[in-house]
Amino acid sequence: MYIRKGKGPVFVTLKDGSKMSRADLPPAKTRRWVASRKARVVTAVEAGLLDVKEACEIYDLSKEELLDWCNRAKIHGEAALKATAAQKYRQP
Repeated sequence: MYIRKGKGPVFVTLKDGSKMSRADLPPAKTRRWVASRKARVVTAVEAGLLDVKEACEIYDLSKEELLDWCNRAKIHGEAALKATAAQKYRQP
């Protein structure tokens, strides 16, 4: 049996010293996006585990949507990724 190696790193070390692997990411068929799942994808993109194009392909997201998640998480933290708080953290 052969195991096919995917593109990119298998795991990365985060700023807090913990490690994140591709196994920590949400399933590719995710349709219900809660803030914690969004945060994991954003963290993976920022840490270099996934690039933006690959994340968009895997999760069927638009580039604008993913970059919006990244910007809101960077400015306001994980709380800004909640759907109920979208208007509160939206930039004018």
